[in-house]
Amino acid sequence: MESNLTYSRNGDYLIPDLTLEDQPTRDIGKYGRMRKKYLEEHDPILWGILSVDGTLFSHLLEIEDAANARLEQMMPGLAKSAGATEELKNSDPLRWVGLMNTCKAQAEEVILKELVFA
Repeated sequence: MESNLTYSRNGDYLIPDLTLEDQPTRDIGKYGRMRKKYLEEHDPILWGILSVDGTLFSHLLEIEDAANARLEQMMPGLAKSAGATEELKNSDPLRWVGLMNTCKAQAEEVILKELVFA
């Protein structure tokens, strides 16, 4: 088995010269951070594998993007079924905000169950 690793001497020790592949420069959002915490606490084996492979960051970004896309997809339908219309927004803004917050909470519950905590 041939190894492509190189080593640097540090005192009496040989330290492997390890480098990470280029990582995306975007920040991980809310859902990506929640997924990371979930993996660390409930699936440490998968978390370890993704960390060692160098694919953890891209996995978290994928979850983040999927969760945001799902939220954008679900919100119009939920708002319509709840009666949160533009007319209501103009006539009773506080009620409209309450309905929209309820819709977002419902959508996030589904997203967390399907994507983040799966």
